[in-house]
Amino acid sequence: MIRDAKIEDAKALLDIYSYYVENTAISFEIETPCLDDFKMRIRNILKKYPYIVFENDGGEIKGYAYAHEFGKRKAYDISVELSIYVDKDVKMQGIGKKLYEELEHRLIKAGYKNLYALVAYPSGETKYLTANSYDFHLHMGFKKVGHLHRCGKKFNEYFDMIYMEKIIDY
Repeated sequence: MIRDAKIEDAKALLDIYSYYVENTAISFEIETPCLDDFKMRIRNILKKYPYIVFENDGGEIKGYAYAHEFGKRKAYDISVELSIYVDKDVKMQGIGKKLYEELEHRLIKAGYKNLYALVAYPSGETKYLTANSYDFHLHMGFKKVGHLHRCGKKFNEYFDMIYMEKIIDY
């Protein structure tokens, strides 16, 4: 089941996110945020953008996705950046696809035109990052529109970022 996120979900969402912060270069955050800071992030996003969670049949949250500000200038209001995190134990089971399809549906309904994703990409062989996120976004209809080389450093390694874009309404 996919539903709107609530502040009360913050602990479960942070549990999913903390794995990516502490063990991968998918997130460029170096330290896991505290629960109060994470709740504030959720509150701020919910003021303007959709933030959704995927619950399994047992009511456990197994993934989440949200839209957030793409740029600070008013002209960017037609565009959003997306983020998605799926529980490490249930990756590659279609949860991400379901979340993104629902998120895209909501964004179209809200009048957004452009979706962007900033995806971490390995600049060489590493145990901290694969090209799975990049491949997922391609599968979901995004196109590569920019490549930032060695722009982030985590675990004493350098990583690239790829800008991806999907036009949803013109």
